[in-house]
Amino acid sequence: MHTGRVVFGAMDEVVFGRHATEAVVEQLDRLGTRRAFLMVSGTLNRETSEIDNIRNAMGARCVGIFDKMPAHTPRAAVVAAANQARDAKADLIVTVGGGSITDGAKAVQLCLANDVSDIEGVDRIRTRGGEEPALKPPTVRQISVPTTIAGGEFSHIAGVTDERTHIKQMLRHTLTVPRATILDPWLSVHTPEWLFLSTGIRAVDHCVEGLCAREAHPYSDAQAVKGLSMLTQGLRRVKAGGNDIEARLDCQIGTWLSMAPLSGGVPMGASHGIGYVLGGGFNVPHGYTSCVMLPAVMRWNKSVNPERQALVAEAMGAPGEDAGDVLDDFIRALGMPRSLREVHVGPEHFDQIAEQAMRTPWVPRNPRKIEGPAQVREILMMAA
Repeated sequence: MHTGRVVFGAMDEVVFGRHATEAVVEQLDRLGTRRAFLMVSGTLNRETSEIDNIRNAMGARCVGIFDKMPAHTPRAAVVAAANQARDAKADLIVTVGGGSITDGAKAVQLCLANDVSDIEGVDRIRTRGGEEPALKPPTVRQISVPTTIAGGEFSHIAGVTDERTHIKQMLRHTLTVPRATILDPWLSVHTPEWLFLSTGIRAVDHCVEGLCAREAHPYSDAQAVKGLSMLTQGLRRVKAGGNDIEARLDCQIGTWLSMAPLSGGVPMGASHGIGYVLGGGFNVPHGYTSCVMLPAVMRWNKSVNPERQALVAEAMGAPGEDAGDVLDDFIRALGMPRSLREVHVGPEHFDQIAEQAMRTPWVPRNPRKIEGPAQVREILMMAA
């Protein structure tokens, strides 16, 4: 018999298939915003007119802009953005960009609410050992216009990297999830192909690990299966033609669906856990971690969940085939890296990665029980 708990988060709405310039202004009107602070992609800001168009549409309600958030959301950039937003007396944060910017704004909300103004202060608001500290809830909330498709804009969890240790740490509060997410497929045309496709595999990873988890249940399964199907077809079409707007929107909606397992209380597994370590410690792009690790994790897990893995292969249009092989072929066909060597992580680092991965929230929840670092190392060797 299924048991579980689905918590409906603090997001008000998702707007899809609309231009951000119009949809952002509608959100400002809906929320009564007077002082919106933009956190945006530096590349989009410098190399296209998209940010100017949004800023012009916002008019006098735009009171500041931050465009210097590096990959993996380092603490120093989070604190710099928070201090700028505080000085601007922002009453809403609007993000336009990838997952690092989305996560950065979640962290900024907690910095503003809990008087964090330097990098040491982040220690007061981060999760330790799965336990959340006592936090004042954010009052300056966020709306998000994502340009990549890893799915962080549907989550209340942020990953922030401590530059001193190169470890990505978790911050979370139920109110850090954006109040609205706007899926603008036209805006994503500017995203580099490797980044769009690889973050799409991150969304695939959400679907796959959600379907394969011991705690999976019908509510999350239904959305993960549909999301995986939309992502599989959409990513192939985007690879075939980068200006296919309908394919891009399918990928964005598939990503939205991919987040149902997490919001439905279904844990991720070893691909996500190892990916956290590879991102924070070795600067491997978020999406690439899933490209490299997911097929290996599926093969390592197959002895305990073959019937669940069969759902994955079927949703990807390959019923009866081995899910690890189907994923491997799919990721290769998109031109993404398929080994740790290709992302410049060698066996000399495997012991360190395995030790750190055991301390992530997800490796201990992997469907095939991982007893210790030696078994993480087995998976790393399969992905070498």
